[in-house]
Amino acid sequence: MTTVGFIGLGAMGVPMAWNVADDFDLVVYNRSEAPTEPFADAGVPVAGTPRGVGERADVTVVMVTDGEALRDVLDGTDGLLAGLSAGDYVVNSSTVSPDDTGAAATLVAEAGGRFVDCPVSGTIGPAEDGTLTMLAGGADADVDAVEGVLEAMGDPVVRCGGVGDGTHAKLSVNLLLGNMMQSFAESLALADANGLDVDAMLEAIGSGGVAAPLFDAKGEAIAEGDFEAAFPLDLQFKDLRLALDSASEREVPVPATAATKEAASRARALGHGEEDIAAFVRGIEDVTGDEIRR
Repeated sequence: MTTVGFIGLGAMGVPMAWNVADDFDLVVYNRSEAPTEPFADAGVPVAGTPRGVGERADVTVVMVTDGEALRDVLDGTDGLLAGLSAGDYVVNSSTVSPDDTGAAATLVAEAGGRFVDCPVSGTIGPAEDGTLTMLAGGADADVDAVEGVLEAMGDPVVRCGGVGDGTHAKLSVNLLLGNMMQSFAESLALADANGLDVDAMLEAIGSGGVAAPLFDAKGEAIAEGDFEAAFPLDLQFKDLRLALDSASEREVPVPATAATKEAASRARALGHGEEDIAAFVRGIEDVTGDEIRR
């Protein structure tokens, strides 16, 4: 049976790893010990270093915060690549820059491994349900080889192209996500300023051509004042920054995204960075002094 390693047990990584454990032998690693304890209690091996994961696993999924964390996991005496065997697979599900993706792919290849670029679209709920959208980039044969692991974590598995194309797809998706959330927040704020009831507005938005599951979920959270992070605003800001860098490199004008990044920056400066992306609205509320609540 294939042994799968999982590195990075954050809010998304934990449910993803549990879903992998349903179908495969699993070994996990996390920089801090506490998230590994439930796995150890369930009899899942916990490695002391990323290298320890590489020594046991045939396929390793990495789900960390940024490019620096990805490099730290891969490289060095205790890094994943030090324990990799020729032909082992590394699947990077972290959202990082295209340059970081390329650098990671090169390191894995130099160590004799195979690399698949597969960030995910979705938040904690889909991660728990195993319904994340898997944005796979890599050689067809490599994606074929790890497809069962990807399917344990998500559905569908979207084949985006070669290595790096999964990352490009994720940045494009999250560009849209940020712009949708900022526009939604502005719409609700304007309606509130004009005396409209939040539930009436949510029904109006949800019943027409601009209806979206995102607005249903986040509208309810805003109306209830629930900003517990399913996807933190800090990470949305990071992804907008990466998308803008990519757009600049490709000379693609994205003025709305630039404005959304500044709105996210303002909300973060006002102390809402660790809250959910629904907190785009908090950046407006702090200026107007009015809360949009049921």
